[in-house]
Amino acid sequence: MTEPLGAEGGEQTGGEPRKRLHPLSPLLHGAKSIAVIVAALSWQTLSQVGVERFALVVAVLALGVVVLSVIGWLNTGYHIVGRELRIQDGLLWRRNRAIPLDRLQAVELRRPLLAQLTGLAELRLEVVGGGKTEAPLAYLTVREATALRGRLLALAGRAPGTVDPAAPEHAAPAPEQPLLRVDHGDLLVSQLLTPQAFFLPIGVAFVITQFVLDGSWTFVGIASTVTAMAGVILQPVRRVLQDWDFRLARDPDGRLAVRYGLVETRSQIVPLHRVQTIGVTWPLLWRVKSWLHLRLDIAGYAGPQNGDAKRSDRLLPVGDFETARLLVFQVLPGVDLAALATVAPPARARWLHPIGRRYLGIGLTAEVFVSRSGVLTREMTLVPYARLQSVRVVQGPIQRRLGLATVYADTAGGRSGVAEDRDLAEAWWLAEQLSIRARAARSRR
Repeated sequence: MTEPLGAEGGEQTGGEPRKRLHPLSPLLHGAKSIAVIVAALSWQTLSQVGVERFALVVAVLALGVVVLSVIGWLNTGYHIVGRELRIQDGLLWRRNRAIPLDRLQAVELRRPLLAQLTGLAELRLEVVGGGKTEAPLAYLTVREATALRGRLLALAGRAPGTVDPAAPEHAAPAPEQPLLRVDHGDLLVSQLLTPQAFFLPIGVAFVITQFVLDGSWTFVGIASTVTAMAGVILQPVRRVLQDWDFRLARDPDGRLAVRYGLVETRSQIVPLHRVQTIGVTWPLLWRVKSWLHLRLDIAGYAGPQNGDAKRSDRLLPVGDFETARLLVFQVLPGVDLAALATVAPPARARWLHPIGRRYLGIGLTAEVFVSRSGVLTREMTLVPYARLQSVRVVQGPIQRRLGLATVYADTAGGRSGVAEDRDLAEAWWLAEQLSIRARAARSRR
């Protein structure tokens, strides 16, 4: 459990003592570093120095890592002061961070495998404009992490002066309203219906044929082939592990509770007013089962270019249209996925999209801007007007000759609704409408 720091840990502010992380935190941090060290020491090193010397080197390095982790733990603390979470850490260079909770977008509770075995959890905070996780607290007990998350979200969601920072930290969580639990069989089948899994048997058959014809293979050839196959199936396997036991619920405050993961479990609490866009995707092979998946973009989470670990893109890993329709209505009240009509670009846009023009389209409803695209993999993006940050009209040299332009509806979540290759007059009208509706939507909040 966490424990207050004494005089050596620093001052107390606002009557709340600064707290340390769980005492097992240095061991968990050290275990990850030791695994990296062992992986860096190759089998060739083992054969050269022998088992005993190799074990001695690993033991000395492991001891050093654990000692450094313990010293780092002794110099790390956190506490809440007013509407700020303050964190102090660092060995040679001490860092003191104050995270304003009114900038808090989402809080995620992660439990890697070692944390699950020891009953611990890691708390991660995502804030407005954050390119990375602002304040990872690793590790706390699950009970402490859950209580702290609820307290931070309560502070972030209320006006200044209405929250008592000394409120109970271990209050019992209120019951949630379950919304969805993805079937394990559907998740497995969905990842079998991917290009990687679909073409893997063909690759295996090719390798076997080559082996039979050549009669023998070198070790390098076998290793290269196994590595290539592992790389092909890595993405579907990773997706299954990440989305295993995917569950959605609504908490008593109306926020979305998302839980998923097998080797590493994750639990996110997402305030619905932080949602920037919803993406709907129909992969080609999934259409034989009438399946789709929903993506949720939240302000404060980095975009896809920064890696999956920073994305909050799971609203429905796999499901049918009616399930998706229900979830979209839960996140964006008043939006019916079955009633979103779109209009294709003008006929002269076929010079830029000879095949895909019929799959392009945009629409304006009372609540959202809708854009769709894609030939093999079809996509639709829903952008609430209140989340628009800017509207851009872009016209390239070919578009100028054709009298076309593209309109981008940008949000804080990193993705944009895009109206590709619209008539120039229509593009300017659309940009004006989006600006007007965005101002009106924000004034109603």
